[in-house]
Amino acid sequence: MKILVNDPLAPEAIKILESGNLEVDQTKISKEELPKKISKYDGIVVRSATKVTKEVIEAGKKLKVIGRAGVGLDNIDLETAKAHKIVVLNTPTANAISVAELVFGFMISLSRHIVQGTNGLRNRKWEKKTLKGVELYGKTLGIVGFGHIGKEVAKRALAFGMNVITYDVVKDDGGLNVEFVDLGDLLKNSDYITVHLPLIPPTRHIISDKEFSQMKPNAFFIHAARGGIVDDEALYKALKEEKIAGAALDVFESEPPNDAEQKILSMPNVVATPHLGASTVEAQQRVGVEIAEKIVNFFQKGR
Repeated sequence: MKILVNDPLAPEAIKILESGNLEVDQTKISKEELPKKISKYDGIVVRSATKVTKEVIEAGKKLKVIGRAGVGLDNIDLETAKAHKIVVLNTPTANAISVAELVFGFMISLSRHIVQGTNGLRNRKWEKKTLKGVELYGKTLGIVGFGHIGKEVAKRALAFGMNVITYDVVKDDGGLNVEFVDLGDLLKNSDYITVHLPLIPPTRHIISDKEFSQMKPNAFFIHAARGGIVDDEALYKALKEEKIAGAALDVFESEPPNDAEQKILSMPNVVATPHLGASTVEAQQRVGVEIAEKIVNFFQKGR
């Protein structure tokens, strides 16, 4: 069986695939060429960069499995894969800790003006009196989406002495004893709001003008899930009109951000990173090893 690894994987993951008697091709094929060359592969492994579109899947006459080294599946046409009886595998738990830690980095940075303070010092400004922050202790954190990542965020929030409320259609608290509330109640009562939902049709722009208008004016908004879940234009208006105190972003509707989204990045009360949630040595090793093990297991079972 021949496997195309079209996005970088940890060396340990490649060894696992090869030890499973799979022929591994690590050639990076462009989106224009992928539909032309996919026909010779029995499986493909991607991260977030490669888009496994309808055109690619229909051209993959031998395709039996698509592996996503990560959580989100919005870069894979799931309906077409299902129609062609192609199995789609992912690694929903492997990068949860890395994303949760980034969220806390964002929360602390917003609360204590770390980026603004650093920039000020570089410009020879001593803004000790103007950059008064707030503590996380005793504040309410609202987590929108309580899957693997949401639970890891909650663990850390409880350790910081925060109150945790959450919204999810599946009410599984993972033994953390957090309170499930309606989305509206979460937005109105949270000092910090973080989103951890998959990008699917019902969640697209689930946070927009109406939702921002329900938030506290001193609330901080954190988004490290998937671009498109949040209406970026609505976020910009909420920041500009001071409906919220600030925001931290790891994802955008357009990646890299387009000219319109650069408006958000120009706001002084915004901190941001270029989709780094899972970009740690540990997370990339875990997602690579886990997807490699799942791919090998898939072929060994002869499905």
